[in-house]
Amino acid sequence: MNAQFLNELTELLGKENVKTTQAQLLAYSYDATANFQALPDVVVSPRHTEDVVAIVKLCDRYEMPIVPRGSGTNLAAGTCPTQGGLVMLFNHMNQILELDADNLTLTVQPGVITQTIHEYVESKGLFYPPDPSSMKISTIGGNVNENSGGLRGLKYGVTKDYVLGLTVVLPSGEVLTCGGKLAKDVAGYDLKAMLVGSEGTLGIITEIVLKLIPKPVAQKTAIAHFDSLDAAAETVSQIIAAKIIPATLEFLDNGTIQAVEEFMHLGLPLDLQAFLLMEQDGEEAQVERDVAQMIEIAKENGAIFTAIAESEAEAMKLKTGRRVALSALARKRPTTILEDATVPRSELATMVRAIEQIARDYRVQISTFGHAGDGNLHPTCLTDVRNAEEMERVEQAFEAIFDASLKLGGTLTGEHGVGEMKSPYLAWRLGEEGMFVMRAIKQSIDPKNIMNPNKIFAKSQKLRVVIHHGE
Repeated sequence: MNAQFLNELTELLGKENVKTTQAQLLAYSYDATANFQALPDVVVSPRHTEDVVAIVKLCDRYEMPIVPRGSGTNLAAGTCPTQGGLVMLFNHMNQILELDADNLTLTVQPGVITQTIHEYVESKGLFYPPDPSSMKISTIGGNVNENSGGLRGLKYGVTKDYVLGLTVVLPSGEVLTCGGKLAKDVAGYDLKAMLVGSEGTLGIITEIVLKLIPKPVAQKTAIAHFDSLDAAAETVSQIIAAKIIPATLEFLDNGTIQAVEEFMHLGLPLDLQAFLLMEQDGEEAQVERDVAQMIEIAKENGAIFTAIAESEAEAMKLKTGRRVALSALARKRPTTILEDATVPRSELATMVRAIEQIARDYRVQISTFGHAGDGNLHPTCLTDVRNAEEMERVEQAFEAIFDASLKLGGTLTGEHGVGEMKSPYLAWRLGEEGMFVMRAIKQSIDPKNIMNPNKIFAKSQKLRVVIHHGE
């Protein structure tokens, strides 16, 4: 750490907003991604956009890396300061700035907790749909940086679909304002869309304008149990074919069901092969029809048990069972690695079977849950980072999972982002042409590479090889 840099930083922010002790640095040396950890040089807490401008200009002058960080729930090492530098927190920039009921917008700072947004707008009869599983602790700034999804993504879309405007501090320290409260705006390149999901590699987001919609008047939750993975997958396909777009259509495999039952004691049979959580919202008559039809489709496909929640408390209990899937699995072994492969929903059963075969091939323990309605699966490996030989097999297994997903017309990540963990594989998805365009954008905006360096863009890429499983 350059002493002069630290002195100038402290003068800018005040000593209370600059953290440098070993304990403080250690606390921000990792995120929720297993096997990634590195100490930053300093941790700072700006109070407004002007502070961020001053910090960025200082870092530009000293060529100091900057890592923006929300609550650290990132699952791709996107907020791990692997190149050292300055970690920027937004604990002071956590205010809801304006609710504009006329334009159905909410303007917020990046440090606002996602669930706080939900509760605030719903108390006003409005609705912000994106609901990542980490919403109780994740921040809206982190959601925007990662373009986070959630259980309601099938019907309502993901974070990018609700970001109308951004205020962003560029690597030069200049302030860019893009978008706004407009329902339509096609003036020039869509810079807002480029910045959403850019993982802090192009600038620091300091203000966000979110789109709101009216709160649905009714909501109903149902479940279906299956003794066949194919039957559950066929149920998903037939629900969509019946022109029903549920608010939520979630999937748990047998390993996840067992872990959730041990954790929550919901009364789930431990020999279940698949569990579907189905939810619809909207006008009451439409909700009643859709839920009844989804239950009927499940029964026609061999569901061995179905039920509709009779109260909001019962519905919340069922949804909580899905939301705690990761926590339930994480109790099983010392290290949990949650991945994020997405395939066309018609390939759901094929992908789950491929994951099961890959787990057998590489002798690793993998359970799968996820968003069945949009084909976004979360294969979760239970392992031990202290076992180097096993971790090598885990990495090989995930390479095989990425390969299988791409062969089925899928992608490497549906909602977790690339970060550093998946950066070696990005060229598998984008090709060299796509990587060239992305690098050109990054270099033109951030020529000194100070904005979250080594994220998204790998120093070296993994060579993709043809992998055959189960032969």
